Amino acid sequence: MKDRNKGILLLLISAFGFSVMAAFVKLSGDLPAIQKTWFRNIISAVISFGFVMYYKESMFGKKENQKFLLLRSAMGTIGMVLFFYSIDELVLSDADMLNKLSPFLTIIFSAIFLKERILPFQMIAIVVAFVGTLFIIQPQFSIDILPYLGGVLGAVFAAGAYTVLRVLGDKEKYYTVVFYFSFFTTMALLPFLIIFYEPMSVKQLIYLLLAGVFATVGQFGITIAYKFAPAKEISIFFYSTVVFSTLLSIIVINQVPDLMSIIGYIIIFAALLYMYLKNNQLDKEN
Repeated sequence: MKDRNKGILLLLISAFGFSVMAAFVKLSGDLPAIQKTWFRNIISAVISFGFVMYYKESMFGKKENQKFLLLRSAMGTIGMVLFFYSIDELVLSDADMLNKLSPFLTIIFSAIFLKERILPFQMIAIVVAFVGTLFIIQPQFSIDILPYLGGVLGAVFAAGAYTVLRVLGDKEKYYTVVFYFSFFTTMALLPFLIIFYEPMSVKQLIYLLLAGVFATVGQFGITIAYKFAPAKEISIFFYSTVVFSTLLSIIVINQVPDLMSIIGYIIIFAALLYMYLKNNQLDKEN
């Protein structure tokens, strides 16, 4: 199998892992988003700790990278809590699609903070994706819009975390970064978990632990995938999460997205496909 195809296969596995994670978070029922986030991350912390020990690497990274690791972890934690909140309140595929705005936002943040130039086709894709978002949110300026705003803010913080990851680059091993983030999240949310903890049934606990397992599959899948092929060539395949989430939403959770949301999905997919094709064209020209 060619490296590019290995990357695509790993991204599809990663997308499936994250989609199943979201489904288990939804199935775990009416629990605080912080509680769900904590249990999702404790599993990732244990598994990534195993990798760090196996490869005899640093658990907390180099001293000079601490501010970037802390900032990435803080923004990632807030983004995840908001994402889990939107999963609880929205149709699963709507929450997932809003979270997938993060690559567009990463382009904007990279231009602002890293002084990377936004190309005309990227700006077009960002505007089109924003229009698609409006179809999903269907803004009415009432309290019903809060979960959608939570989903969008979750994508904003996720994009911030990804922008910091671009700064980190290859300065730290991927399993060190994953462990640092997972450990930070479990420690930062522990006081809130104790304060807002709600008793769980055995089934709810199993669902949350499984969410952590599949999230780890997704995390490592996407990290390794980009070692086989550049993100520009294969990243669009990660958006199969929306397909998986929609199917799981319909089959497992009995939630069907409405027509306006489906139109929004199509518009955002079109923006992604356009950006993907233009990136490949640009690479060939260079």
